[in-house]
Amino acid sequence: MGLIALALPAGADTDLKRLTLRQDLLGWEAVGRLDKDGRGFCTGALIAPDLVLTAAHCLIDSRSGKRSDPTEITFRAGLRDGEAIGQSQGARAVAHPDYDTFDQDGLRQLLSDVALLELSTPIPAGHASPFATSSRTGTGAEVTVVSFARDRFSAPSWQRACRTTFKGQGALRFSCDTTFGSSGAPIFELTAGRPRIVSIVSRGSRQDGKTEVFGMAIEAPLSKLRRALRSGSGVWDGAQAAPRTALPGSTQGDRPGIGARFVRP
Repeated sequence: MGLIALALPAGADTDLKRLTLRQDLLGWEAVGRLDKDGRGFCTGALIAPDLVLTAAHCLIDSRSGKRSDPTEITFRAGLRDGEAIGQSQGARAVAHPDYDTFDQDGLRQLLSDVALLELSTPIPAGHASPFATSSRTGTGAEVTVVSFARDRFSAPSWQRACRTTFKGQGALRFSCDTTFGSSGAPIFELTAGRPRIVSIVSRGSRQDGKTEVFGMAIEAPLSKLRRALRSGSGVWDGAQAAPRTALPGSTQGDRPGIGARFVRP
């Protein structure tokens, strides 16, 4: 996969804004933190009152390949400083059928790093309105991202403006400021007024103050996941999940471990 460098224009708004107050969260309530029973967290977003979109590697251990028990995962929509707009435990989960945590084909793994968590109790749309998806992005297009991450895990952070710096073969690269814990975070385009998800964070790197984030054009893999969920193909619940194992590097207490696939500088 070829890479294309693109400098952000002078004066671009790339600062992260912590969404601390209730009014700060308006429009972003459907972004939440996926807590894996004290063993780690990722970011996810509602695309229906009972469906959370996230990365497949957030639900499948990258070292063992074991599937997480969805009933031990809690989605906290609009979480900020211990308070959530709404929350619900998982009931069932499905990962893209092509996803393999041990796949040596990096592009194929990237394009399939998508999963859905079905919630046991829907979160009312009046509390957290689910997001639609879109294919409207390309090299140079402005996007925005809302995510939880290491050192900013107690409230979401919003990067108002970053860029799509590459698009090809279904893969996307962004200049957005994300890090450990941001896996599964929705990346939005704003041309229709309300944010629409064009991708989710799969992996990235940070070095010398520069961040590169990779995701996939979301609509094709999401369509395949919706079909799988309807048919039951590849769907698992608590009884079908692997036995509980601690995630590498996880911690206990107020600060959960991070589930993410980011390259350390």
